[in-house]
Amino acid sequence: MRGRIRRGRGSSYAATDDDPLDAAQERRVRAVLALGGVPQADLPDGVQQVRLRLLERAASGREAPRDVSAWAAVVASNLAMDWHRAKRRQERLGERLASLRPAQAPSGEETSLLSLAVARGLDELPDAQRQVVVLRFYADLPVRSIAEQLGVPEGTVKSRLHTAVRALRARLHEDEVV
Repeated sequence: MRGRIRRGRGSSYAATDDDPLDAAQERRVRAVLALGGVPQADLPDGVQQVRLRLLERAASGREAPRDVSAWAAVVASNLAMDWHRAKRRQERLGERLASLRPAQAPSGEETSLLSLAVARGLDELPDAQRQVVVLRFYADLPVRSIAEQLGVPEGTVKSRLHTAVRALRARLHEDEVV
């Protein structure tokens, strides 16, 4: 697909002729994926999935999203949720096969106790709560934009944020991190 793909308000999907995401959008997508729990090794695949969905949307003739950056962040968040679901399925299978393989040692790459505690807390949140926390605090999307992109009322986003933040705060106190 050559050339720019037009979207509303006179801007375009792409900063270049071949890439539907500009550098800032790609960094944001990578951050959302990483904060959503996707391993570093899988981030390039996740970014490519976002690009593919953007190109598929354009190829199908659907109207471009008003805010490509926000749309891409939500798609990345959804991909991270899908990754977690697949991971849970794999873990259940792994539990059944646990006696056949040795346990893996945790990686020593975590540099901060707070980062580790927050990451664990995010992992324990339900998918919908994790998604709004990542979109609000890590992708820096406003509540209104999150609600529009997820197709839920603003009150639902606020409620999920409130519940998630309360759970994270309790987790950090429980772990005596804060």
